[in-house]
Amino acid sequence: MIKNSEVNLSAAGNGSSKGISRRTVCKMGVAVGLYGPFATMGQPAERKRPQVGDQLIYDAGPNFGELIKIEDLVINAPPIAAFAREPVDQIVRDGSRLNRVMVVRLDPASINDKTRKHAAQGVMAYSAVCTHTGCDVFDWNKDELRMVCPCHGSEFDVHNAAHVATGPAPRPLAILPLSVEAGQLTVSGAFTRRVGFQQQF
Repeated sequence: MIKNSEVNLSAAGNGSSKGISRRTVCKMGVAVGLYGPFATMGQPAERKRPQVGDQLIYDAGPNFGELIKIEDLVINAPPIAAFAREPVDQIVRDGSRLNRVMVVRLDPASINDKTRKHAAQGVMAYSAVCTHTGCDVFDWNKDELRMVCPCHGSEFDVHNAAHVATGPAPRPLAILPLSVEAGQLTVSGAFTRRVGFQQQF
């Protein structure tokens, strides 16, 4: 963990050092995680993106760590934070915040075809990372039924594949496709698009 406001890095070959901010180091880490061509190769299982067959578990609240059952989800209630867990070895994919998703149950009749093909009986799992600057999208517009980023106010239409309804976010949130297996929410495919944001350095 980086605790100081600056980290000194020695330049190769000349012994000189250059102070860079903690923010820059964090950005570099996000950039490598998002754009490195071999970002997941050799990573521990908990850092890998959710895999087909993984099950979703609660990431907060009184049911923390428990499997999410579809019958426990209320239609149009605020989304809940979740991570995927490998069902055999019980490995939780929580080694990267880019793996967190927000799970919301919708009336299947209210979502469009593009959204429905990734849903499990109306349940959707959207990336919790805003496509604008990478803030956590955890607020909820209960009147419009939209996920809201608290940092800059981007709102995402959960009935329309999380397309940007308002705000500066440049693109929709990634969708994690789901199915229902024995009453459990199960990952049925990879994220539909790159997770996270594209920050200029």
